[in-house]
Amino acid sequence: MEQQAMYAIGLFLITYALIISEKIHRTIAAMSGGILMVLCGIINQETAIHHLDFNTLGLLTGMMILVSITAQTGVFTYIAIWSAKKAQGDPLRILWALGLITAISSALLDNVTTVLLMVPVTLSITRQLKVTPLPYLITEILASNIGGTATLIGDPPNIMIGSAVKELTFLSFVNNLAAISFFILAVTLIVLVMLYRRELQTSEELRRSMMSLEEKDAIKDRQLLKKCLFALSFTIVGFCLHQIIHVESAAVALAGAFLLLLLTGEHYLEEALAKVEWTTIFFFVGLFVLVAGLVETGVIRKLAAWTVNVTGGDLTAAAMLILWMSAIASAFIDNIPFVATMIPLIKEMGDMGMENVEPLWWSLALGACLGGNGTLIGASANVIVAGLAAKEGYPISFWKFMKVGFPLMILSIVIASGYLYLRYLL
Repeated sequence: MEQQAMYAIGLFLITYALIISEKIHRTIAAMSGGILMVLCGIINQETAIHHLDFNTLGLLTGMMILVSITAQTGVFTYIAIWSAKKAQGDPLRILWALGLITAISSALLDNVTTVLLMVPVTLSITRQLKVTPLPYLITEILASNIGGTATLIGDPPNIMIGSAVKELTFLSFVNNLAAISFFILAVTLIVLVMLYRRELQTSEELRRSMMSLEEKDAIKDRQLLKKCLFALSFTIVGFCLHQIIHVESAAVALAGAFLLLLLTGEHYLEEALAKVEWTTIFFFVGLFVLVAGLVETGVIRKLAAWTVNVTGGDLTAAAMLILWMSAIASAFIDNIPFVATMIPLIKEMGDMGMENVEPLWWSLALGACLGGNGTLIGASANVIVAGLAAKEGYPISFWKFMKVGFPLMILSIVIASGYLYLRYLL
């Protein structure tokens, strides 16, 4: 077993290094690592399939289908124009408004989908006002990760935690993370407005031009919009009630997605399935198999024992260690593989007798989600925004983002530390 454990660790670290280096696409790296876990005999195929978290995969797939169809109505463009007009065409007010919309959308949908929808709209608004889009794009990256922290479905780490710990429902995430997330968002937006106040200036003529836009023209299909809003409402209510009705969140998301397809007809089916981010889905599959190798060979149990030993079994020390370790690690590596490794570790700590490990789950969620703001590679949403911006001729450099994102990430983790201590550990 010791030899198998060493093979599992080696394979995991090599795959991790390939993911971080970005020399090979992360999905290819993760799937190759997972397949080698099976081919090398570290785990068998049945065990690998047993470790796949179909709740996470189903939830992501269902939400991607819902949002891809909803996007075709033009409602997201409508919201952006409406908010810009409410801000009187003022660039700084628009920065605040787009940040708030991104955070709320990330909480209710998911942050990857939200930024895919928000970036094109933001570029359109900034062209209209003739201001640089970079402050807005950086704000949207930060806001998407902060807003995604607030709910079960907002950020992949939360989806994974909620799926692994059945007691943590949609409402549990809202009750424990929403208030602190939006407090951190308010602090972050205030700092960003102060930082960019001289850079974001436009003429009165351009502001009047923005005010003349008709947001109603953005809606392309009102009948489709009604069907989408009905299906989304059904899904969100289902998330709130899933613990009461004893239905998993993945079943709720897929039910909402296929209810919408039932209402809209089969001509939306192929396009909706084509827009599912299959690269992300298979990235998760590879990771789950990789982590399965660490679990089955006893590596995770030894790591848990070490953590309990280092913290002396003290809940406060363990919570702070997990919060800060998650934040720093998630800033420099994608938070998804990190969380996939940490989930069985925290479960093992509970099995070893540490009482009430619930604060540790909130530490992990806050650290992993907020830590993604530290660098441009810290979260999937960051990489997507950078790619879209570069295509439009507005590259966001690693260091340019880090100069803004890393200090704000540290500030958010300091605030989160105070919140965790006062609410759960005092």
